Amino acid sequence: MKYRRLTKEQFEELHQEFINFLATQSITGEEWTKIKTEQPKVAEEEMDIFSDLVWEGVLGKVEFLENIAPQHMYLFKIKEKTIALIGLKINSSSVDLTTREGFSWLRENLMSDEVELFDAEKEVVGEKNLNIFELIEKGASITKGELFKYFDQLIG
Repeated sequence: MKYRRLTKEQFEELHQEFINFLATQSITGEEWTKIKTEQPKVAEEEMDIFSDLVWEGVLGKVEFLENIAPQHMYLFKIKEKTIALIGLKINSSSVDLTTREGFSWLRENLMSDEVELFDAEKEVVGEKNLNIFELIEKGASITKGELFKYFDQLIG
């Protein structure tokens, strides 16, 4: 398995797509039920293959990621051969960027000494999708990139 198995909720969301996937392998609903009970390892392998296909499709379309925690914000832009990062660190434990109040504080204090803003770019090593997946597993969310674009203009 290249990534990780989809969650039960994700499988439920993608129920029809999973049925279509099984159909491409000439597995009917009745046969799937039989495989699950009589050959659980085969069933798990099929679920893993489907999960990897879904992840590949999703990861291949990712352009921006955000990882926002109470005292830091990491904004990523996925490029052809590199991943750009805009980072923001808050040097005040009373501020929580995951709240509306924290974001308001940031807007008002962006240029203060309590806010560190930095950018970097690193070359993608290995498979780009695996790099993106690792960022997601560490807490990043796929976004449309509004925050990245805003801060990119600010520091650019």
